[in-house]
Amino acid sequence: MAQSLNLLHLATFADVAALGSFSAAAEKAGISQPAVSQQVRQLERHFGVRLLERVGKRVRPTEAGQIVIEGARRIGEELDAVRAAVEPHRDGRAGRVRIGTGATACIHLLPPVLGRLKRAFPGLDFVVRTGNSTEIQRLLEQNLLDLAIVTLPAAGRALETSPLCDEALLAVGPAATAGAPTTPQAMAARPLILYDSAGHTRGLIDGWFRAAGLRPAPIMELESVEAAKELVAAGLGWSILPASSVARPGASGGLAVQPLDPPLGRQLALQLRRDKRLSPGLRHTVAAIRKGLGRVVPLRAP
Repeated sequence: MAQSLNLLHLATFADVAALGSFSAAAEKAGISQPAVSQQVRQLERHFGVRLLERVGKRVRPTEAGQIVIEGARRIGEELDAVRAAVEPHRDGRAGRVRIGTGATACIHLLPPVLGRLKRAFPGLDFVVRTGNSTEIQRLLEQNLLDLAIVTLPAAGRALETSPLCDEALLAVGPAATAGAPTTPQAMAARPLILYDSAGHTRGLIDGWFRAAGLRPAPIMELESVEAAKELVAAGLGWSILPASSVARPGASGGLAVQPLDPPLGRQLALQLRRDKRLSPGLRHTVAAIRKGLGRVVPLRAP
């Protein structure tokens, strides 16, 4: 079985052929002449042919040696191209980051953060998967995601959790109901359009009602905050939604938005696998999310 081709031996052989001398090639490489001779012999054993021949005091490549030199030149060019392609990945200017988050954060919180990252690192791509916190954590544990933004509490012994920011949960009703009371008793007496019961945010809302001794049954349970807003604006009921979903200009059109009494909030956190090796691109993304979400998440009613 032929020995593996050694790229260093190829470079040494090309130097000998170009300089016409083993000693000159040794001086250029900073190694001994016997070492150069050994590398050329190993290369000849690999190909099974003579690659150099002596003409007077100089050496020159044989016909087979000239073929190897041309191949070595092409290999060198390909390696240079590979190095150039890999370089952006080394400093985070290129790569792919897989993010898991809830739909609200995906629509209202992440776009400006990821937009700034994309402008700073055009070669960095993002894949965003939405779901409730339990689903997202499962995908993260399976290494199908690189990072997750979840609502606390969020367990997971294999995951490292770092709080990002606090966000108010607000009473959202039809526009004509502005100023109506937003106590648990008042909210429970209304038709409620709430998050799906599997999500952590819904658990916080249910806990807010339970603290007042109430267990209201919503008329609708939805995964989409945008659908909930449309249904509320149409006069079909009330909802309790994150402040970020109604904070942007136009996001609360047709809605009356006000704080709950007593106030209720949720805490968003960033999760990574404890054994996750952070690529430069992932480090840039984590840093941008930690910086950006604290700035853009509103803490009270608009």
